[in-house]
Amino acid sequence: MLNMKVERGFSLVEMAVVLVILGFVITALILPVSAQRNAGFLRQTDDQLEIAQKALIGFAQTYGRLPCPASAVGNDDPGSRGVAQPTEGGQCADINGANTVAIGYLPAATLGLAQVDQHGFAIDGWGNRIRYALTQSPSVSNPVIMTPFSINNGMISARMGNLVPNLQVLNGVGGTALISNAVAVVYSTGKDLNVGGIDEAANLDEDHVFISHDIQANGPNGEFDHRVIWISPYVLYNAMIQAGQLP
Repeated sequence: MLNMKVERGFSLVEMAVVLVILGFVITALILPVSAQRNAGFLRQTDDQLEIAQKALIGFAQTYGRLPCPASAVGNDDPGSRGVAQPTEGGQCADINGANTVAIGYLPAATLGLAQVDQHGFAIDGWGNRIRYALTQSPSVSNPVIMTPFSINNGMISARMGNLVPNLQVLNGVGGTALISNAVAVVYSTGKDLNVGGIDEAANLDEDHVFISHDIQANGPNGEFDHRVIWISPYVLYNAMIQAGQLP
């Protein structure tokens, strides 16, 4: 009797099962790498915001004022190429008069920051432009000094007791205030430029109220991955006093 050896291959069902298992294995390997990359971008963003905060305070110590935002109509527009508008200070170009706030992008070229895009705008860890808002609230004692925080020596002319910065940072829309008299707010819109929820939308509606809280994939107010930092008037005034820019 002939001894015939029959070779058997994989069936389509068996191959499908193998591919499914392989897909699970690859996904399990990719997800931790993606999470690590995102965490790295997040740390880089937080570092950039802290550098920006220090650069703004240093600018005020030198010039007796804060710079206006840089102008652009989007993340790819060359705009003012990271230069404050106007360069020499005064009433800022991108001012929302109803809310006495100027909103635009962090003026990296004016501040001498290095982490920038091809047009000179400061960028976060994900390569998106960092945004910047500056109070334009007038002095209570001298209405002629309409924008003391962005005019050369405007703060010393108005005197500290008459300065009324008005930017608010809340822990959610309708939530409690983290600060109600910030001079400036610097913020990243996170990984995605698209609005994920009402808290993110509040940071893009160009008024004097901003939102800051922990990252949430699906919180009560929707997705939120913005990173927000601000300048307290007391920190700013103390730094300027030390530099001889305030009495």
